[in-house]
Formats: sequence, structure tokens, C-alpha cells
Amino acid sequence: MIRVLLVDDHAVMRSGFRMILEAGGDVTVVGEAATGVEAVHLATTLQPDVICMDVQMPDMDGLEATRHIVADPAVASAVLIVTTFDRDDYLFAALEAGASGFLLKNAGADELVSAVRVVAGGDALLAPEVTRRVIARFATTAPAPSPAPVADGATLLTAAGVPVELTEREQEVLRLLAQARSNAEIATELYIGEATVKTHVSNLLAKLAVRDRVAAVVFAHRNGLA
Repeated sequence: MIRVLLVDDHAVMRSGFRMILEAGGDVTVVGEAATGVEAVHLATTLQPDVICMDVQMPDMDGLEATRHIVADPAVASAVLIVTTFDRDDYLFAALEAGASGFLLKNAGADELVSAVRVVAGGDALLAPEVTRRVIARFATTAPAPSPAPVADGATLLTAAGVPVELTEREQEVLRLLAQARSNAEIATELYIGEATVKTHVSNLLAKLAVRDRVAAVVFAHRNGLA
């Protein structure tokens, strides 16, 4: 079962989310919070797999709460921002805070359940149009990309200028990630097993010192791999 903490200052909204999520059969809501302060406390005590986090709340907003939760080494919860407002400042602040997904409240019930499952599985969730906005935002502040490397063990640079060595296979996987391919699609493209793809993706995220695929896509664009 996927354990979820609901964070929203509207009780009716929390009740609706609870009904939708628990109807799926593989999700259970283990707690509810009405403020960011409560969310930080319950994240520590309940250790949910996923936290569905609203943005505008009293005491502490969802973005600040996300920063606290992600920064706490004792909490492994993934944060899914669920908001009414399709605003770039919220989107970028959420990603910078460490959120693993961004979903609008007008999304369908199936989309909400799917988003929770995706985030619980360790992947990031952004709609394609949102991903394009993220890439465009980072591209304006990123250094000019270097030519796409092809040599095994090629050295690339993070945004902080830290060198990272990737094998040719890791570069291939990263290029496909930057095309928003799923693990299954990458496996088909490279003629390898899906379990092998998951291993490559995990290794990539560790080498790049990033939390999720969105950050890996930004890295790919910065280094001319996409």
C-alpha cells in the first residue's frame, strides 16, 4: 500500500482527495494536515510515502513546508504539489524546494491517483507542457552547452561546475530521459531489460546528485545531450 499524507487547508478538499485515492485500492491516507507546520510534524511522525501538498495555507505555506521536509534526512517522503494555481513562480519554487511532482487541482481523479503512484515509485511527475517550461527557464540561466560527448567516460559539468563522468550507455539513457521516454520505452529503444534501465536511471541520478528525472533532463539540456 502507498501511504499518503494530505495537506490542504480546506477540509472538503482533503475529504475529496481521500475518497479518490483510497478508491484505487493500493493507496491509504494515513494522515491529514491543514497547515504547513502540521505537515512538517506529521511527515516526521507518520513517514508517508507521498505527501500531497497544497501551496497557499496559513502558518507556513506548502513551498516552505516542502523545503523543510526535503531537507530532513530522517524523512524519505516524496512531495507532490497539488494546487489550484498554474503559476510559473509556484512551479519553479516547488521544484527548487525539492518537490517530485506538480499537479493542478482540476486534474481528473485518475490523474491524481496515477500521479501518486508515479511519485511513490521514485519518478518525477510533470506534464509535458510543464517540463518544457522548466527546460526553457533553466536554459535562460544555463551556460552554453558543450558539444554532445560520445566517448566512454566523457566528463560533463553540473550547474555548479562539478565534473561528472558518464559512460556511453548512461548518456544514451539520459538522452532518452530528456525525450520524456518511460523506462519501458527506453528498454525497447536500447534492446535491454526494463530492470537494467531502472539500474541505469538510479546510477544516473546518483552520479548527477539530483533527486529525480526533471533535474536530470535539465542537466541533459545544459550539456548538449538533448
